[in-house]
Amino acid sequence: MFEERIAQDPGGMPPSTAPASLGALLAALRLGRGWSQLRVAEQLTAAAGLHTVSRHEVSRWERGERVPGDFWLGWLAVVLDVPGAELAVAAEAARRGPARRATPAPAPVEGQADLLRLAHAWLADPAGSLGRASARATPAGVTGARERVATAREPAGARAESTRATAGGRLPPARDRRAAVPPHLDAFAGWLARGGAGGRAGGRRSGGADPDALAATVAVLRRQDDVVGGIDLAGPAGRELGAVLGRPEGSAASRRLLGLVAEAAQLTGWLAADAGDPRGALAAYRTALTAAAEAGDRPLAAHVLGSASHLLAGHGDSRGALLLARTGVAGAGRTATATLRALLLHRVAFAAALCGERRAAHDALDQAGEVAARRDPAQDPSWLYWVDEAELSAMAGRCMAALGRPLRAEPLLTAAVGRTGQPRTAALYGAWLARVCLDLGEVERAGEVAGDALLDAVRSGSARAAAEVAGVRPRLAAHRDVPEARRFAELAIASRPYLPEVARTEPPKAVEIRSD
Repeated sequence: MFEERIAQDPGGMPPSTAPASLGALLAALRLGRGWSQLRVAEQLTAAAGLHTVSRHEVSRWERGERVPGDFWLGWLAVVLDVPGAELAVAAEAARRGPARRATPAPAPVEGQADLLRLAHAWLADPAGSLGRASARATPAGVTGARERVATAREPAGARAESTRATAGGRLPPARDRRAAVPPHLDAFAGWLARGGAGGRAGGRRSGGADPDALAATVAVLRRQDDVVGGIDLAGPAGRELGAVLGRPEGSAASRRLLGLVAEAAQLTGWLAADAGDPRGALAAYRTALTAAAEAGDRPLAAHVLGSASHLLAGHGDSRGALLLARTGVAGAGRTATATLRALLLHRVAFAAALCGERRAAHDALDQAGEVAARRDPAQDPSWLYWVDEAELSAMAGRCMAALGRPLRAEPLLTAAVGRTGQPRTAALYGAWLARVCLDLGEVERAGEVAGDALLDAVRSGSARAAAEVAGVRPRLAAHRDVPEARRFAELAIASRPYLPEVARTEPPKAVEIRSD
């Protein structure tokens, strides 16, 4: 059962690698159809009318010991129903050098298993309370959040200097900026420690917030997040939300306040992730999921899991990301608007692509396209204002890139990078476009695109964007003879003091698919 899979510990999953070889692509296509290597050989010989391909030859292709010639590449495209140009690009890359080796997956982020347990409990009973489950899952997270808040706050002078530098159009060096968990996590942690809604731990809830003020503050901060990165926004956002949460609540708080707390915690997690603090982000997402469940807001709870899936995918845990994304889709059910369902399906597709589950990724993309055609923005909650056709197309392009389909990805990502006014978005999708250009053999363009993405990462103040661009550097470093690649390397060195510290050391990877 799917619910049983959610409860499994994501540890012990296969090591993850990027889908960088023709062999891995052939194996993925074969397994996606449920075929053995013998079945592929039989289909090839029947289609070509030549009995010169055996199961052993297919195995050699998948292991990378041999590269099929143009004749068999053409028939492989027919039999496996994949564009011939896509196989030709992968074959050329295989001829240029050996495929990259598997690398160990990064260690799970602290708090990840707790969030998975909460997600399982919510999926089992979306209308129920997570009070007990959260009490079991979060004591360490609550303590850790309080300790980090106590030790990571900026001195007043540093905050003022950072504000002056940003206002003047100049970013201070990364060493002078602090990526801290926003201070209002302490308020959220206290809310959880008191037992959540109704103050179960102490019998009643003490303190509270003004729902109208909290709603207005969250709305403003979401809009600011469009143009300001987590490094620069997390601290001010924490002070704003912390002040609002400390005000006396109105008489009609209850469920509405719980939903607003969930929204604020989801935004907190998003900002913490963007500032390079996955541990703090997961702590906030656990709070957000608990509050959304208490408020009976299934769409918001599903969105929280989608956001957490996005975090794990960027951190290299594609399996955990896929579990959370699928949980969000299943838990939202019919309560999700078409826009939210399309977004959640894109989360599933991207995580599945990174896992090497090509058929599942394509199925999720197809479903997302069908659902998106029925979108009615007027029906969407306010926190989904940023999801439009352009954003969904950009996410589809990123997914195609992760699937190793550069010809399909290139126009979608080019359009995404062309949008103006959002440096973080341009940096994130620009990094993926640079990878696509390299896959297509367009090294000169890859260097130019990566350079633009790097400058956008500096402008954005986003550790997540900086990490994506950093993932392109090793591939461009292999082309030092190309002027554009050399210029990118020089720019990377010059911009280092102005970039946020990159918490993730490896770009997103997909599980290697081995031959049988």
